[in-house]
Amino acid sequence: MLRRIACTAVASLAALSASPALAQEAAPVPRLPLAEQDHLTVTVSDTGTAEDGTYRLECGSDGSFGGTHHRAEAACDRLEQLAQDGEDPFAPVPEGSLCTMQHGGPGTAHVTGVWQGRPVSASYDRSGGCEIGRWNALVPVLPDVAGGGPRTAF
Repeated sequence: MLRRIACTAVASLAALSASPALAQEAAPVPRLPLAEQDHLTVTVSDTGTAEDGTYRLECGSDGSFGGTHHRAEAACDRLEQLAQDGEDPFAPVPEGSLCTMQHGGPGTAHVTGVWQGRPVSASYDRSGGCEIGRWNALVPVLPDVAGGGPRTAF
């Protein structure tokens, strides 16, 4: 029995090596990896704008974008720009930061999902200078409620 298996294996190997085209057809076709995709849920409330609500934002590593976000392309571009600059738009204001005492309105936002392969859960408000600056840095992911969005053209 073992001899028959060995003979069959040798005969199969000989047949494959004699016909390179057949051997190539038998090889599995490598699959290209799917584009990595960031997906975020953005919930905005009390901004006094029509942009209050919950939106889905999808940004692919291949430049694709989608979801229900009203400015998906610009929002994905902004997140890409922040990533290229080495900034984490979802980081809280650092402890000990000196912030102006001003109030930017009652608007709040919460962002959850996955960005650059890591989980995100970040809250935003406009309760002081640093928080207003943090919000404005994320425009147009978050709505530009006071004309204070980033000074970057999209």
